[in-house]
Amino acid sequence: MVDVFSGRVLVSKDGRSVDPEEALQNKVVGLYFSAGWCSPCRDFTPVLCDFYTELLEETEPPAPFEVVFISSDHSAEEMVGYMNAMHGDWLALPFHDPYKHDLKKKYNITAIPKLVIVKQTGEVITDKGRKQIRDKGLSCFRNWLEGADIFQNFSS
Repeated sequence: MVDVFSGRVLVSKDGRSVDPEEALQNKVVGLYFSAGWCSPCRDFTPVLCDFYTELLEETEPPAPFEVVFISSDHSAEEMVGYMNAMHGDWLALPFHDPYKHDLKKKYNITAIPKLVIVKQTGEVITDKGRKQIRDKGLSCFRNWLEGADIFQNFSS
């Protein structure tokens, strides 16, 4: 993920600045393009929360997975409100970072919500993360892990 977020800072749900290199190293990363005003987003976000919680809190060791939220909210206040009300304990690109436009272009985001699962290089494993989570639940993570070329003793 060094390639994707090089020189950037991410923020945690509680507003702390996070070094993406440390936080995302050796992890499968879900780039979550979403917004609080979008009702399909509000429908899917709790599903993603449950998925994230199960992978990180209910498996031993925690799965090598992280979500980075890229907001399409209308203001920083809306983004923070949406994160606090509905999001899991994942990371976000700061609202005012213009890089979100580059990411939308790079990953061909034409509608939200969109969950793009990427390797460490930023290469796409699948751009159908949302559908796969809805259809397959936790079992889709194993496929992502295989596609990510990360060695990990992960079992669910």
